[in-house]
Amino acid sequence: MTIPFASRRSRQKNTSPITASFEFFPPKTDKMAANLWDTVQRLQPLAPSFVSVTYGAGGSTRERTHTTVERLLKETSLAPAAHLTCVGSPKSEIDSIVQDYWDLGVRHLVALRGDPLEGIGARYKPHPEGYAYASDLVAGIKKIANFDISVSGYPEKHPESGSWQSEIDNLKRKVDAGADRIMTQYFFDNDVFDDYLDRIAAAGINIPVVPGILPIHNFEQTMVFSAKCGTTIPDWVARRFAGLNNDPETRKLVGVSIACEQVMDLVDRGLTDFHFYTMNRADLTYAICHMLGMGQHAPEKAAA
Repeated sequence: MTIPFASRRSRQKNTSPITASFEFFPPKTDKMAANLWDTVQRLQPLAPSFVSVTYGAGGSTRERTHTTVERLLKETSLAPAAHLTCVGSPKSEIDSIVQDYWDLGVRHLVALRGDPLEGIGARYKPHPEGYAYASDLVAGIKKIANFDISVSGYPEKHPESGSWQSEIDNLKRKVDAGADRIMTQYFFDNDVFDDYLDRIAAAGINIPVVPGILPIHNFEQTMVFSAKCGTTIPDWVARRFAGLNNDPETRKLVGVSIACEQVMDLVDRGLTDFHFYTMNRADLTYAICHMLGMGQHAPEKAAA
């Protein structure tokens, strides 16, 4: 159905409040930490519903994730959500981390199975004394404390799922274990997301599903990662970046325009909540959220 231009929801920002959450990854160096903090300060006035901090394979960023979450709690008004995975740790160790987060004041966790220690594409092997899968982790977390728990969803199926039936069955196990929200892997085709919502509804899953949005900063890196995680990059997206290898400013404009088009179309389809994979950069995400009407009452920056 064609939506008349003047009546599109995305043109009427005050009719349906837009909410968003942002994902960060823990910095490895002091320079990266300074960059992340600049990003946090730039995005904070947008008043996101929460910000999540990722967790490396096998807990490889555990201390840095914890430190970043703790600083967000102490020095900002943001509500941090800590990622937690099953990989490489016994239940006792994970349970201790969960309790530590609760004691720290964290009330939201992102529960994930996690990638194999050898990387995406390798065969996953549960820890013999650990939580085998994300559904087990969700259930374990809920036994410790009543966290708000987000889990992952894959609009194009997880690369290891043999069929849509197994994909949706796995998602339902996570929901039945106590998940409160599904945050999806990023995608670029909104019709694919609509089909995914139909599959979820048919399975009787009725918790919120938040679309994951990736503003493209580096097209080559996005292609490599998308191939590993099973996200399709449409030909029209590739064509827009063609010939721009040595033109970073135009690449930035193209990246924000693609993400804006996608999000505005999702708003027109009735979506009002989004999860942005920021890559620890504020510029593209801030521009998109501003266009959605977020942070409109934040104080203006002084002119230089």
